[in-house]
Amino acid sequence: MQGARPGPAVALLHEATTDGRGLTPQGLSLRPPSDALRAHSLPSRSHGHYTPPVRHESAALVRAPTEPESPPPPPSRSERLRALASEVFDVLIIGGGVTGAGIARDAALRGLRVALVEREDFASGTSSRSSRLIHGGVRYLEHGHLGLVFESSIERRRLLQLAPHLVRPLAFTWPVYQGARLPRWKLRAGLMLYDALALFRNVKAHRGFNARQVLQAEPHLNPEGLKGGACYYDAATDDARLTLANALGASEAGAVILNHASVRQLVIAEGKARGALVVDHLTGQELTVRAHALVNATGPWSDEIRKLDADRETTAVRGSKGVHISIPRERLGNRDALTLLSPVDGRVMFVLPADRHAIIGTTETATRAHPAEVRANEADVEYLLASANAFFPQAKLVRADVVSAWAGIRPLVARGYSGAGDAGSASREHAIDVSPTGVIAISGGKLTTYRVMARDVVNAVERQLGAPHRRPVTETLPLPGGDIASVEAALEAALPEVAHADVALHLVRAYGSRWHQVWALSREDASLARPLVEGLPYLRAEAAHGVTCEFVHTLADLLIRRLKIAFETRDQGAEAARAAAEVMAPRLGWDDAEKQRQLEAYSQDAARIFNIDPADG
Repeated sequence: MQGARPGPAVALLHEATTDGRGLTPQGLSLRPPSDALRAHSLPSRSHGHYTPPVRHESAALVRAPTEPESPPPPPSRSERLRALASEVFDVLIIGGGVTGAGIARDAALRGLRVALVEREDFASGTSSRSSRLIHGGVRYLEHGHLGLVFESSIERRRLLQLAPHLVRPLAFTWPVYQGARLPRWKLRAGLMLYDALALFRNVKAHRGFNARQVLQAEPHLNPEGLKGGACYYDAATDDARLTLANALGASEAGAVILNHASVRQLVIAEGKARGALVVDHLTGQELTVRAHALVNATGPWSDEIRKLDADRETTAVRGSKGVHISIPRERLGNRDALTLLSPVDGRVMFVLPADRHAIIGTTETATRAHPAEVRANEADVEYLLASANAFFPQAKLVRADVVSAWAGIRPLVARGYSGAGDAGSASREHAIDVSPTGVIAISGGKLTTYRVMARDVVNAVERQLGAPHRRPVTETLPLPGGDIASVEAALEAALPEVAHADVALHLVRAYGSRWHQVWALSREDASLARPLVEGLPYLRAEAAHGVTCEFVHTLADLLIRRLKIAFETRDQGAEAARAAAEVMAPRLGWDDAEKQRQLEAYSQDAARIFNIDPADG
């Protein structure tokens, strides 16, 4: 790490946090919480009838955005287990991806007593294996999904305001080559519609480029046959930390949330779902969680929960497999993001900047693979490399350039597929259904619209409970860490203390206004200021903070989801795991034998996610 001065740090921010052109989200401002954002006391129930809660102000929700006070750590795991076993909840949410975490936060902020259980870790499935984009979905215009694009564009703007540390503007260059199935005029018309569906309130309006301007924006693109193109704007995010922010927000609003705990069976009383038998994977403890309403928010796993409910095979969700690869960014030399039409099959794909790496993706194929075992295969990697090489011929990318490869399953609504069964044209709209026993299930959707999905589910929960409707405060309440005026301002405040530009930028982008909590640990113990792995900005202090404040219980929780180390190292975090284990062991009560077991478990977790299967796998 090199010592930093404010000037280079701001340049680094412009490169890594905006679009590389000094772009900031014009016109975006953080609105302070209004009277409509007041918290409610938790409702009580007597004999199944709803008792309206007494409303009161919560200082934690309405304090000034600049106030440096940090929230207390969440309750211990043992306290949460006791609460789950002893209390009766308004709603039990099964699934801790971005949708489930968003539902928990929304419901808790509306005053409902909320429980959430997740069988692995928050964002351990699809929500940590996306393209890391908050976008309107320009490619959905081709399939006529205008309503989804409109809704997504609104949510993109909202998240730029409410989580500026996690959601940042990103410029895309879209080159058009001779013979492309999407000519320049059609691209320009589509992008004009894209801007219109955003009510012309995107970060910036799109611009048409001639061939020379395209190469000025991205000099390493193939000039042969280049006719021109365009520049348009969307946003990038850290998908796993966006999910975590919702989980933290739910906990801070009173929800009882538990990762590494799975549902074994549902509790049915008088024909209605009234809870679930839950097994804690860390202790083996079994407990019954009682609730008046149940929500199935398990994404690709949702049909498994439906089977527990109805004891029959059902297919409400069809999986679409998306694969991404990460390569050193210097190999391509891309300045910003690119939208490309693969010469292999003509489908839309992206090249995305990710600090020192570039992410190439994604594939889109229907799959029957189990969500826990889905991985990239050699054919997927070959497709992505060949597609990228067509646009960056000087790169000559080969298999050895791949730092990591991963796959996720998009849980698309089965009835949203076209007659041909094409995953690429299948609708990303979400759907809510209610089983005969009253289990509310959410299917489909996309990362960008998670908050809308959560809102619609909580509305359904209110109706089922007979509770008065309350407007969701998630429309205007910043996510945890999002109460900052801007990332640039937060970075300028962090630099004098942190003194390393890359570390300061990482802390601000990951934790927002709460970066002080992490850095304070390194002041108390100088060893925690050391990196988890040389050459990357992740600190040992983050391992300590993760255990105390972010529900970290395993090495995979930390290195794959709270941080991106596994995605950014060729050993998928094996070296960092040893350093992290030294920090986590005393805080989690691991002796030497348990520490070794945890290292072995991490190796298995990393292999399960990042190994590349044979081409016919």
